[in-house]
Amino acid sequence: MPLDLDFVRSQFPALSGEWAFMDNAGGSQTLRRVADRVADYLLTSNVQTGASYAPSRLSLERVSRTRDAFARFMNCDPGEIVEGPNTTILIRFLSEAMTGRLAPGDEIILTNTDHEANIGPWLKHEARGVTVKWWRCNPETFELDLDDLRALMTDRTKLVCVTHASNILGTINPIPEIAAIAHDAGAELMVDAVAYAPHRAIDVKSLGADYYVFSVYKVFGPHHAVMYGRREKLEALDNIYHYFFDKARVPHKLEPGNINYECAWGSIGSIDYVEELGVREGAPAGRAAIEAGFAAIAEQERSVTARLIDFLDSRNSVRVIGRSSAAIEDRVSTVSFTVGTESSKRIVDAVDAAKVGIRFGDFYARRIVEEHGLMPQDGVVRVSMIHYNTLEEVDRLIAALEPAL
Repeated sequence: MPLDLDFVRSQFPALSGEWAFMDNAGGSQTLRRVADRVADYLLTSNVQTGASYAPSRLSLERVSRTRDAFARFMNCDPGEIVEGPNTTILIRFLSEAMTGRLAPGDEIILTNTDHEANIGPWLKHEARGVTVKWWRCNPETFELDLDDLRALMTDRTKLVCVTHASNILGTINPIPEIAAIAHDAGAELMVDAVAYAPHRAIDVKSLGADYYVFSVYKVFGPHHAVMYGRREKLEALDNIYHYFFDKARVPHKLEPGNINYECAWGSIGSIDYVEELGVREGAPAGRAAIEAGFAAIAEQERSVTARLIDFLDSRNSVRVIGRSSAAIEDRVSTVSFTVGTESSKRIVDAVDAAKVGIRFGDFYARRIVEEHGLMPQDGVVRVSMIHYNTLEEVDRLIAALEPAL
């Protein structure tokens, strides 16, 4: 069944305005139910957890339920869920917590296609004698070659860091295969899923990643983030909270200062929404409905992506950065392009007047933009759609783009 876009769009108050939002990789619009939950927490249970009185017990129950919800969303155990303000901070926390496990001569593999959030925190270990190796994409196709990764692996490799989907290319990387390569060499795998999580169901058990993180404000929710870590891996990490937290006290030893309770409680609304989409598709409530909801999301996004890519491919002056395929297994609905040597800023400025929100730049994946010579033209033009975008909005974007190309 096609996604019921009237229902979908009715869930996001901002969509009733005159703007078409196609900058969703920077942050999606927020569900009304999410905002209602945040307000409800602040107005009815806004106290610190851990006390014996009833409002505190209610607050603790609500915070605990967020871990249950994220565990259902990612197919893992609630004790494997670490929460925080955003993905950048959670990866920095993880990097700090791995300090005791990384010795001089150990190796970390990074890609030049990642957001800087999954690069910068790991580079800091070079000062301690840890070697950083780069898994670089093909300069023509922008693809990461698994054979190149295999060639980089040694018995000193401790960690491989990669994005599940590039926030510029939209390319979906084969995480299970990458996990197998890392694990065969005795290394761990850290996956930044920020650009993937709004588009596809997440099953960390089948993916095989040891750590997997995304931001909820890209997934229709508030400014909040969540990281999965295998229980035994989390227990082995350093404590980065107060000295009296035992190393086995997870996830709390990795959440210094506590999490944002109201945002955590509000985030459940995003999960409930995707589950409701699946139930409306005929799936039973629970994990099956989450998977069905994302299947419907993926098909809607495939249709709008295909409409845009078909137009871009028809223009000789345009180069799509990454795959031209709109297939569900190949990419998410984030599409970047350049127009000859034209300024990407000029293209976006022309579209702004049509009240279509897109963006230009490097999107903090600066290394791939710098290394491929795209900075002088103000980076790339990025159109990042999600399931609430319509074919009519894509046509409106195309009408605005055409004279600018």
